[in-house]
Amino acid sequence: MPVDDAQLLGAVSDLRRDTGLPVGFAGVAGTSPRMRLTAFLGNRGTALNGLSVRAGRGLGGKALALTRPVVANDYHSATTISHDYDEPVRDEGIHSVVAIPVVVRRRVRAVLYGGLRDEATLSDRTITAALHAARDLEQTLAVEDEIERRLAEARPLAEHREEAAPRERLREVYGELRALSGQITDGVLRDRLDEVCANLTGAASPAVRLAPRELDTVALVALGLTNAEIAHRLGLTAETVKSYLRDAMRKLDATSRLQAVTHARRIGLLP
Repeated sequence: MPVDDAQLLGAVSDLRRDTGLPVGFAGVAGTSPRMRLTAFLGNRGTALNGLSVRAGRGLGGKALALTRPVVANDYHSATTISHDYDEPVRDEGIHSVVAIPVVVRRRVRAVLYGGLRDEATLSDRTITAALHAARDLEQTLAVEDEIERRLAEARPLAEHREEAAPRERLREVYGELRALSGQITDGVLRDRLDEVCANLTGAASPAVRLAPRELDTVALVALGLTNAEIAHRLGLTAETVKSYLRDAMRKLDATSRLQAVTHARRIGLLP
């Protein structure tokens, strides 16, 4: 999935908050050897807005080409980068800047920048904090990519859910999607995944409704996972998983794990 504007701006906001840098901006990298700067916070003017940065040129272009962070303290006198974009950087009043590529599956998806206007150098602590913002975005994008891959696999299986082999594989994919949902912090994306998972079960309005974590737990029980394994997949403790499962069993009027899965399938909560 491409990086959307809200995600990019959110990453820039996180970078500024965690580093204390006055200016942050970012660009999305496409399939061409260029990226366009589109997200800005703390900027004074529009000199950098929409700037097309070529791979290997300038600071961000170097980060894009090398797929690693690049720092320029005293940007305008730096000898390790080209100076194709000096004018807009000077117009923005930036003195020192770090550019960090967001890399998912060995491909640069975006580049985050953080800049200082004072005549000072960027500390290791500041650079590390900026790296964390990029890593958080990488994790979000990686989860989204995995969800899209699983959904692409699930759609044709859902069309043939009455056949034994597709039905079993659909159940596996559904369980994997529920496990991935536990890694999502974006409420909109989580709601979208919940909606898609509901569509995969083929039931529009089940008689019993489980809380998202309860449904995640039952879906993974259906794959034969233990409480400890479920806890690891969902990032929870085994005791918390036990609590979710107990609540789900009560709602499903089930007295065993197997009965909980059977009842959930019968009413359309699981495929």
